[in-house]
Amino acid sequence: MSAIIDDTYAEAFKSMYSEVLITAVNRKWLDHAVNAATGNASSSILCDCEAGLDRYVGPGGDESVSTPDGRPGAIIQLHIPKFWKDPKKLEKAALVRISQNILTCPTASCFNLMEDSESYFKLGKKVAFFGNKHQKRIERFGRKMWWIPILGGEFIMDRRLGYSDGLMGGNLWYFGKDTESALAAAEKGVDAILPIPDVITTFPGGIAGSGSKAGSDYDFTIASTYEKFCPLLQDDPEIEAALPKGVNSVMEIIMNGKNMDSIITATQAAIEASKDTKDLLMISAGNYNGKLGKSFIYLHPDKQPKS
Repeated sequence: MSAIIDDTYAEAFKSMYSEVLITAVNRKWLDHAVNAATGNASSSILCDCEAGLDRYVGPGGDESVSTPDGRPGAIIQLHIPKFWKDPKKLEKAALVRISQNILTCPTASCFNLMEDSESYFKLGKKVAFFGNKHQKRIERFGRKMWWIPILGGEFIMDRRLGYSDGLMGGNLWYFGKDTESALAAAEKGVDAILPIPDVITTFPGGIAGSGSKAGSDYDFTIASTYEKFCPLLQDDPEIEAALPKGVNSVMEIIMNGKNMDSIITATQAAIEASKDTKDLLMISAGNYNGKLGKSFIYLHPDKQPKS
């Protein structure tokens, strides 16, 4: 029996994002670069950005997307909320992650995928200062790049890193009879999202076991546990209990992406892949009645307005 699909929507909001193409000598070292560059980037509540793997490209990945150097590649996205109103925060996050996690990874190189973007950072020059006056501008693969001598040989990256408007906050909530069912359903959802272009999941394994709400009783934090959906607080008389009967665990998937269509596609793929999970009782989503964002991703596709 399939889980109930709640008649609701996820509330996405605008972001500023950059895409980075990483290449390396093989999948092993590509994964090391990806994992390092997207680490500690689950949530903009405290992280400098939200980051994740979009997809693998080139040899061993989506071969319809070639890499400039012909090596295995991976596309990652970095997002910050647009209401932060400061592109320099995105630039700083990209600078730190490229210089400390990609440059340092053996055999890795770094390319800009947003070459047509009118907005860009001159990031290559800043990373190249590591060369201590031995760096130089080069042209390779028909691209204008910076070359930096390193102990392992060389590090190259494009001179510019483009950025543009994206979306953050697409989400799905999995209400399970127990932790095993909620987690199994969420895992199926993440597996369905991974191959879809232009979308990332940012939490460990793509899943958040600690979904939050905006605001807190403590003035030094901007978010806190969503108490009315915590299974172990449902009997607390001071809590407005909101879980359906029988739900003992909730897992959440959060999605960021380049545009609305990509997140809609990912949402429906995740629902279809996970709805028949044993002991999964309901699939729902979190929203703030339009107070956070104006992009609504409906769980029932017939409710989705035509773009």
